[in-house]
Formats: sequence, C-alpha cells, structure tokens
Amino acid sequence: MCRNIRTLHNFEPPATKDEVHAAALQYVRKISGSTKPSQANQAAFDEAVLEIAHVTRHLLEHLTTTAPPKDREVEAAKARARAEIRYAR
Repeated sequence: MCRNIRTLHNFEPPATKDEVHAAALQYVRKISGSTKPSQANQAAFDEAVLEIAHVTRHLLEHLTTTAPPKDREVEAAKARARAEIRYAR
C-alpha cells in the first residue's frame, strides 16, 4: 500500500472530505503511474478521483467496529516514533 494513503476509519473526529479526497488522489496517482496527467487524460483522472472519493466516503459511513475510536494525535506520535527508528542510521 502506498505510504501516503492513511487509514481513515475509526477516528474521532471522523475523516474530513479533504482527507478522503487526498487519499483518492494518491490512489489514482499510484495506479495511473502519474502525478500530473496529460491534458488528454486530465478529465478521466479528475473523474476517477471524484468517484473513488465518493465510494470511500460511502464505505467509511457504513463500516462498523466495536473498537474505541483512535486519536489522531496519538496515532501521529506513533508514526513519528516508527519513522525515527526506521531512519536512525
């Protein structure tokens, strides 16, 4: 999985539309192999991002869990700690 795509499920507060759109954009960039599509492909690229963002919001709204919601600050601190270990050489 692309490292730039973050888990969006089970956070308090829930994922924002901007976070969902950013994840959809990263996904489309990854599978298309392009960060900036040509003019000929721009419409298809943009449409794919919008559709994937819509489906992602739908998925997040319908997922259920019994786990307590995660805290964004705690998860960010854990990620920073993992990065320190990974890049400490």
